[in-house]
Amino acid sequence: MKRCPECRRDYHDDTLLYCLEDGSALVQGSVPVLSEPGAIATGFPSEPPASAGGQFEDGPQTAILHDTAAQADGATRAQTFTTDETAVLQSGIVDVRDPGFDNRLLLAPLALAAIVLVGFFGYRYFSTASTGTINSIAVLPFENRSGNADTDYLSDGLSDSLIYRLTRLPNLKVSPTSSVTRYKGRPTDVAQIAKELDVDAVMSGKLAQRGDDLTISVELTDTRTGKLIWAEQYDRKMADLLATQREIATAITQKLELKFAGDEGKGVTKKYTDDNEAYQAYLKGRYYWNRRTAENLKKAIEQFKIATEKDPNFALAYAGLADCHSLLPEYAGIPMSESTPQAKAFAERAIAIDDQLAEAHASLGQVYKSAWQWADSEKEYKRAIEVNPNYATSYHWYAHLLRNLGRYDEAFATIQRGHQVDPMSSVIAVNVAEMYRFQENHQAAIETCQKIIEIDPNFAYAYINLGLSYLKLGRNAEGIANLEKGAELSNRAGFALSNLGYGYGVVGKQTEAAAIIKELEERYARRESAAVQVAGIYAGLGNKDKAFEWLEKAFQNKEDFGFFRWRVHFESLRDDPGFNALLKRMNLAE
Repeated sequence: MKRCPECRRDYHDDTLLYCLEDGSALVQGSVPVLSEPGAIATGFPSEPPASAGGQFEDGPQTAILHDTAAQADGATRAQTFTTDETAVLQSGIVDVRDPGFDNRLLLAPLALAAIVLVGFFGYRYFSTASTGTINSIAVLPFENRSGNADTDYLSDGLSDSLIYRLTRLPNLKVSPTSSVTRYKGRPTDVAQIAKELDVDAVMSGKLAQRGDDLTISVELTDTRTGKLIWAEQYDRKMADLLATQREIATAITQKLELKFAGDEGKGVTKKYTDDNEAYQAYLKGRYYWNRRTAENLKKAIEQFKIATEKDPNFALAYAGLADCHSLLPEYAGIPMSESTPQAKAFAERAIAIDDQLAEAHASLGQVYKSAWQWADSEKEYKRAIEVNPNYATSYHWYAHLLRNLGRYDEAFATIQRGHQVDPMSSVIAVNVAEMYRFQENHQAAIETCQKIIEIDPNFAYAYINLGLSYLKLGRNAEGIANLEKGAELSNRAGFALSNLGYGYGVVGKQTEAAAIIKELEERYARRESAAVQVAGIYAGLGNKDKAFEWLEKAFQNKEDFGFFRWRVHFESLRDDPGFNALLKRMNLAE
């Protein structure tokens, strides 16, 4: 019989060398209780206490497997182990100090992305006891155990960075941020999450900041066996992370002797910036970007600008600016004439720095689409997909372009591919519903929207599209109720009001439709809404002359309104000669 000296678990299989619970070396027979002064916790207590040096005092204890401290600091440690009857993989990690670096800011996501991912691939490609190659993974939102909601961007940024780096590997399916966000703040049921996301492995983690100390615990679970296959805990000083990030990645890569074919592993350890403050601002920008409201987009722009000012060669930050300006017309009513040139400049700047950023190419594709440069737009979307086939937004925006061009079969295949890449994305699923409605498959459209609402009950577009599908089936009361709900959830955004006004027009509520027209016309005068939004309501009322009048204004304003070709709002105009004439003027084939 063998026993673990730490957890005291007994094993009757004498061939085992290491504990399946904590990775400690097993010993023969009974052993006394150990009290090692160097032991550290592998888990977080339910209420992490503040203690000297930011260490956690409670939780299960295990012997230190790897001491990654620099010679000058014995308190900085990390541990790595595999279970399922595997040997311990040891790694020596260099801890480099920069005494001139004073900012106590976040760089944990960038540094630890490399640490966690390289450790993961060490298991994936080199563990002889592996139960099978891991082909898919979900990185859950890291739990913020700092007791301060203002540092949520720190924990969110860490998981986002891991996801971003993993998606650069073409042969690994990675659940995107939009798919895992809904698990934030919920109990971690690995088996259920794996079933919902259809992945082989789930990575979870906890993060706590105490003054200058940062403690991060990471676990990787093989969901097919339910076994913990790899775990690490890192105790670091905030200011050390910038200086040590590359050294840590290099040390672990060399120790585990990782080898990738060609450039396959380039994105795992790639350095995007050397400036700690720039990276912190970038993380805050993405934090706001993911919340997709006019106010948050403007906050995101502020943070991305700070990032580019701190590091003028930070390509990801320029891509973030391009993303924001591409969406300002839709979410904030900013005129295309103002937003498009800025989006174009930022996207081109990002590509000039780093041609391998799918985000930048997709944003440039969006810019060209908005400017009716259809061939250039398609070229950039295809380039984005080529650079990173796991970036779902490329498929989403490309499908929009294909619909504008009248290539509906290709559009449906493309949006379905995007849905496969990111099955939990609400906005992509809504686009699938739109395609179903265009194909007159209204029941499928309704069921798709209902599934979105089940998962994301505050997503305005889902109610809007559900309402439009009900109207097509003559279920007017249900249709209007859902359109009104969409307008409410969007805080009466222009796109939502346009859909509601169209619905009122279709069901004969002319007074209500006229009131929304007046509201949008007033916003239009203030340059806070688009002409095409007013045109859609007039089309719903059956007033073709006024609809074409406002479409002409959209044309003169160079608005991004190629979607009028296929959206349900303009069905009543399609048999009018003016409809095809407008398509021709926009260089869209009839």
